[in-house]
Amino acid sequence: MARINLSPYTGSVTLNEAFQYLPRRGRFLLNPWSQMKRLTLSILIFTTLLLTTPAMAAPLTLKIEVDRAELLNVLETAIKLPAALTAEQGPNLRWLEHYRNQLPHSVDTVLRPYGYFTSQTSSAVSDVSDDHSQLILRVTAGPPVIITNLDLEVSGPGHDLADIQQQVAAFPLKTDDILRQDSYEQGKARLLQAVQDLGFLDATFTRHELRVHQARHSAEIDLQLDTGVRYSFGETAFSGTSGYPDWFLKRYLSYRTGETFSFAQLGRTRLNLSNADLFSAITITPAPEQAGAGQVPVNIELQPTAHHKLRPGLGYGTDTGARASLRYRHLNLFSSGHELAGDLLLAERRQSLVATYVIPDHERLDSHTRIHLGFDRVDSDSYLTREVYGEIERQQALSDKLMATLFLRLNQERSEIGEEITSARMLIPGLRLQWQPVGQQSAEPGLRAAMEIKGAHDTLLSDTSLLQLTAEARLLTKLPADFSLFLRLQGGTTWHADPLHELPASLRFFAGGDQSVRGYAYQSLGPRDADGEVVGGSHLLVGSVELEKRLTQNWGGALFYDIGNAFDSLSSYELEQGAGFGIRRYTPVGPLRLDLARQIGVTDGRWRLHLGMGFSW
Repeated sequence: MARINLSPYTGSVTLNEAFQYLPRRGRFLLNPWSQMKRLTLSILIFTTLLLTTPAMAAPLTLKIEVDRAELLNVLETAIKLPAALTAEQGPNLRWLEHYRNQLPHSVDTVLRPYGYFTSQTSSAVSDVSDDHSQLILRVTAGPPVIITNLDLEVSGPGHDLADIQQQVAAFPLKTDDILRQDSYEQGKARLLQAVQDLGFLDATFTRHELRVHQARHSAEIDLQLDTGVRYSFGETAFSGTSGYPDWFLKRYLSYRTGETFSFAQLGRTRLNLSNADLFSAITITPAPEQAGAGQVPVNIELQPTAHHKLRPGLGYGTDTGARASLRYRHLNLFSSGHELAGDLLLAERRQSLVATYVIPDHERLDSHTRIHLGFDRVDSDSYLTREVYGEIERQQALSDKLMATLFLRLNQERSEIGEEITSARMLIPGLRLQWQPVGQQSAEPGLRAAMEIKGAHDTLLSDTSLLQLTAEARLLTKLPADFSLFLRLQGGTTWHADPLHELPASLRFFAGGDQSVRGYAYQSLGPRDADGEVVGGSHLLVGSVELEKRLTQNWGGALFYDIGNAFDSLSSYELEQGAGFGIRRYTPVGPLRLDLARQIGVTDGRWRLHLGMGFSW
């Protein structure tokens, strides 16, 4: 026979037993069928009353009035009319009366966490128009509960640490404040989390009391936090089937053995491993229960991605035209942590093929040695050049913000510039400095700067002698009202013993294009020869100002002004200008940029469309 759960108190019984256990006047009924008749009759009477209860003819809305303006949004968020009372045919009057009877309790429940324990509530229904009724809820919040005493003490080995005292001082409630229970709970949680993040993993509140005296409209807070002992990082073990050597994996750790234990450092370690794009799964497990001598061991389980990766790409840019790319990576070559990469680019105006071998540094994640072998062909409006080269570079972090790269490049380049054909072999050593705050991404506000100095001498495997200096700075600043300001400045100069026509195209300066002076074609600005052909210059100066406004989550607009040129004389030069407006479509991989720019300061200025994808500042 089927069994049902009649109530939390009767347990599981059969259907017949359930009817027998229905109470009346302290005794149990023994005739289930008689009880069934009574129950059926009660349902019919209730349904008849419900269906015959009159309804209001007009839809109902809710208006809340409260004597404290700061509570209006709180009440409007929490107190809503149920769907049954907002029907177009109007609410059932019995339901409406029941809802109104519940309002004082609902309001009291909402306001207590905000420090108001003695609110008074009334309600009335009024006709706004023939087809609109309104339920007006009037709330008098009453006097708030005030904190008359706040006792927050920290004991234990870490009680006098400056960082902990700062957290105590930052507790969100003070004496004479209105009691906010959400602020009380959040303050406790933040304080405990901050102390644990400082390595006090056993920290706990030994006393946490909140005493409210409703009659006096006052409250007292008594908190006692015991820090317990301070833990440090123990040994880190890697597990799984990563296949990478331990020295390679330890580069991704943001901490060292013996340093103060911190969950934040574990989070940074996870981010480092994730950004490496080498692992499909990362699990970091600290084991405080296994701590010996106050040191917490950590286990990191890694599942590697495939060691061979192939990534195709398609795109379009005004400077390059339509383009297709293919990137190949062989990760963990010879199980040594080394990497072999190949990059193929096929675009309308540029084609390149580059192979790169990467030898990581044994200590720092941001330091490595790279060896490049490549071919590059560029066909712009001003020149055609083909280059075969090899380069070795050593990148070393000097600080968290400053990166230095020493490089040595050997190339053979053939250039067709105007009516000139130049073929040159160059051995070029150089130094590159880059300044960027640690962890800063391209779309984040801040300053990024780079400087490069390189040279060659005709006695050292080079066909000509030169010394060249280039520098660039880019600044992104967030402004109020979803505005952003982009500033960009580029400059370069070359000292060369031989005439300019002895230099290949890659060592001359040109201006114009998406990342230079908009309104002009890619690398179409610079000194001209007798036939009016742009042949490039010895110096470069380009500046840009752009004001961008985010209009919606996915769309934005921009106004910009660019100025610059390439030239041969530092004492006599002319800077070209371009200005216009653009549309931005924000995507996870960067904004799609569509700019319409016009040449200014010239008699026959023309408009030019610039299209590109990615962060360009």
